[in-house]
Formats: sequence, C-alpha cells, structure tokens
Amino acid sequence: MKYKLMILLSILIPIFGFAQENNSFNLDEAIEYALQNNRTVKNAIRDIEAAKKQKWETTTIGLPQISAEMDYKNWLKQQVSLLPAKLFDSNAPDDELAEIAFGTRQTMSATATLNQLLFDGSYLVGLQSAKVFLEISENAKEKTDLEIRKAVINSYGNVLLAKESVKILERNITVLEKTLFETNKIYENGLEEEESVEQLQITLSSIKSNLNKTTRLEKLAYQMFNITLGIDLDDKTTLTETLENLTSKNISLDLLNAENDVENTIDYKIATNDKRSKELLLKLEKSKALPSLSAFINGGYTANSDAFTFTNSNQKWFGSSLFGVSLNVPIFSSGARNAKTQRARINLEKSNENLTETEQQLRLQIASAKSDYQFVIEDYENKKQNLNLAERIEKKNQTKFFEGIASSFELRQAQTQLYSIQQEFLQAMLDVINKKATLETVLNTPIN
Repeated sequence: MKYKLMILLSILIPIFGFAQENNSFNLDEAIEYALQNNRTVKNAIRDIEAAKKQKWETTTIGLPQISAEMDYKNWLKQQVSLLPAKLFDSNAPDDELAEIAFGTRQTMSATATLNQLLFDGSYLVGLQSAKVFLEISENAKEKTDLEIRKAVINSYGNVLLAKESVKILERNITVLEKTLFETNKIYENGLEEEESVEQLQITLSSIKSNLNKTTRLEKLAYQMFNITLGIDLDDKTTLTETLENLTSKNISLDLLNAENDVENTIDYKIATNDKRSKELLLKLEKSKALPSLSAFINGGYTANSDAFTFTNSNQKWFGSSLFGVSLNVPIFSSGARNAKTQRARINLEKSNENLTETEQQLRLQIASAKSDYQFVIEDYENKKQNLNLAERIEKKNQTKFFEGIASSFELRQAQTQLYSIQQEFLQAMLDVINKKATLETVLNTPIN
C-alpha cells in the first residue's frame, strides 16, 4: 500500500507542479502567452489566413476552369410537327398535313468544357489588390499584437497595484489597531481624552473600508488579467514580479532618445496601405474601359433512344467538339465609367491627405508620449521622496502624541497624509510602467 501511494504521488506531483507553472507568469511570460492565446490575436491570425485564401481565390480566376455537365431528357409526350403530306405520299391532297414526331423519346448527353481567361485588366488589378489586402491583414495583426502587449502590461500592473495596496492597508490597520489599543488604555487611566480614541476609530474604520474595496478590486484585476491572456475568468493565476521591481526595470532614459521613425509605426503603414488600395481602385475603374478576351473548348457525347438503353454496351454515342473565342469591348456607358473613375480619384486624394495627417498626428503622439514618460519618471522620484518624508512625519507625530505634545487631530492629519502619499507612490510606479508601454506602442517597438 505504501509503495502504491508513493507511485501515485510521483504521478500527481509533476502534474500539479506543471499546472502551477503554467499559471505563474512574470511580465514577459504573460505577454508571450497572450500573443498566442488571446482571443483577439487568434482572430487576427485567422484574418491573415482568410486573406491568403482570398488571394488564391483571386489568382484562380485567371487559371484554367474545367466544368462537366450531364443531361438526361425524357419526352413524356413528344412534340409533334406538321409537314405537308405530299412529302411522304405524292397522292395526298395539297392541303393535307402529316403529323410527325422528330427524334427519339429519350436523350442523354455528357459535356466537358475548358474556359481560359486570356486578358482582363480588372483581373490584373485584382491580383495586386489581393496582395495589398493580405498586407493590410498582416498590419492589423501587428497592431493587434502591440495593443495586446500594452493591455497585458496595464492589466499586470493593475494586479500588482491592487496587491501592494492590500498589503499597505493591512499594515496600516495593524499599526492603527496597536495605536488605538494603547490610546484606549491611556484613556481608561484618565490620561487621554475620549476624542483621541474616537479620532483613531474613525481613521481605522476608513482604512478597513478601503481595504474591503481594494480586496474586491484585486479580484476584478485578476479577472481582467485572465481575460487579456485568454485564460478562463476564474482560473487561479500567480504573478511572480513585484510592483517596485517592475517599475525599476521600466525606467529607461534611453527610450527618450529613441529615433522618431514615423514611417516605421504601424499606423503609418496602415495609412500607406490605405493609399495603395485607393490607387488600385482608381486603376481598376480605368481598366474597365479595356477589352477582355477569353477562350473555351468543349467536347461531349450524345446518345438517343426510345427506351432507357444508355447503360447498354451496344448503345451508340455520337461525339462533338467546339472551340471558341470571346472578345468583349466596352464602347459606351453613358458616362458611368468616367464618373466611377473620377470618384475613385477623389478617394485617392482623400487618402493622400489622410496619410499626411496621420504622419503629423504620429509625430505629435510620439512627442507627447515621450513627455509623459519623462514626467512620470520624475514624478516617481518625487513621490518616493515624499513617502519617506510622510513616514518620518507620521512617526514623529505618533511619538509626540504618546508624549502628550501633539493632539489626536495632528496625529490623524499626519496619518491621512501618509496614507494618501502611499497610494500616490503606488500610482506613480504604475504610471511609469503604463507610460513606457504607451511610448513603446507608439514607437512600434518590436515585440521580442
């Protein structure tokens, strides 16, 4: 029995260990996981595959097309034709007509046809358009990856913020409960006013309320993180990084000096492809004025009988074959083609303006993102210093309070200031992480 238990444990431990490992992420692992499992990313990949299929679908229009057809006809009542009876009997009266049924009651035919497009301007433009459409789908996938990466960083940071907030609030409650206990003892001995106890009770109640709220937010942050990664909403996940360490890793002054290569950004690529698509639409409308040429060749066999004898080996089949060429020349469309061409030219002019506008907007976005990133780094250092000062001030006021030098109101004021600056410092760390992600997204920083 002992050996069976050991064997069972040796099987289960690796399984549970593997499951735990799969649900434990540092930030880079979370990004990598999301880029493979996020549902939006999966659909972007499917869009690329669909674009590839559409490209091939367009290509096949100019390739040989073969079709086959089989017909079976059975006259339930044969059609009768009237002919002069003299054709069959010279003695028949001139006005007499003979009733004749031509052909057999049943007919079966089988035909195969080969069609080949020889020239069509629209087809050539269509091939180019299919290639551009594929590039547009790939651009959309690249933009999706960047946005998902940014969303993962934001959601990862939100979870860490909630976790750190819970820890700080719990630590503050522990300190407050100790202070309240000691103050209450002093009050019971008549050495402190009741107001001091009440002030501390108010502060403690407020912190506990914030803890309850933050605990709920932490659960929601985990759920949002799971959704972003493509994990089930209520699955247990573990984050292996801390907010402080992640902030330190995301302070990169070199990024502020990064080259503003607007043409490398995904939004500029998308705008460029939009312009190319408008150029092709104009080219398409112009091509509709060109002639189109196609050819076909077919061959088939036909059999006739008054009864269904088509499966018999002695049934006679008569072959036939046909070759043809079709030339279609557009001559006059009452100005419709010209109107469509002019409309396509107007849309092209609009896309040129949009490309210029996109370039200007991207330059502004990059400058703004760099400015914001530099500010949050400076703000983080400032909030860090403020936190140290607030902790010292609160500690001094607590000492003064127990020595009877400071009032409970002054202590509460110092505590409130400390709690506020604690949250500001946590938010400053999160801002560093998020603003760096925003800047990297705007700069189209490659995803490793």
